[in-house]
Amino acid sequence: TAAFAAFLTDSGVRQGDLVAAFLPNSPHAIVAVLAALSIGAVWSSCSPDFGAASVADRFVQIKPKVLIAVDGYGYGGKQFDKRDTLRELCRLLPSVERVVFIPYLDAQAQPDGIPNAVFWDEIVNVRPASEIPELSFAPLPFAHPIWILYSSGTTGVPKAITHSHGGNLLEHLKYLHFHNDIRPGERFFWYSTTGWMMWNFTL
Repeated sequence: TAAFAAFLTDSGVRQGDLVAAFLPNSPHAIVAVLAALSIGAVWSSCSPDFGAASVADRFVQIKPKVLIAVDGYGYGGKQFDKRDTLRELCRLLPSVERVVFIPYLDAQAQPDGIPNAVFWDEIVNVRPASEIPELSFAPLPFAHPIWILYSSGTTGVPKAITHSHGGNLLEHLKYLHFHNDIRPGERFFWYSTTGWMMWNFTL
């Protein structure tokens, strides 16, 4: 997480800039969202089972600076290559300056035709641990945006909905403590993709 946060900073991502993800519910997504939030960037994600137009309908509104994406995903015993979708998505998102490419489906996959791409492993494994800055979280105002979620899109283009750091914290406290009565030592699980708000909620 510290290495990825350093990469984002080195890539010119600053507080308030948008980091978008086209990822499954994987360790990469957890690492990336924590890294983005640590420097005050704003997170937004879509699941790779979305098509290019569905993702673009969401991301084109927020103009992300960095896009993190996989080559594909597996579901129900089948594999789905999403590189064509990713190439189309890059064409539709001119604001993206860097693409972090994760060979998730095929370890040998290459980011052919994907501009300004860098491999995930080149970011998180390239530096000795002693050279990675210590992870720290920037102090932010209560109302600073934490992430952008979207309406379902059933009544037109999905509407972008911005959540704040402080509001998110209060919602977690209210829902987990009062609604679900979750106590220390207990476990909370929700099966979700990164395209649904419950993924954000389980963070």
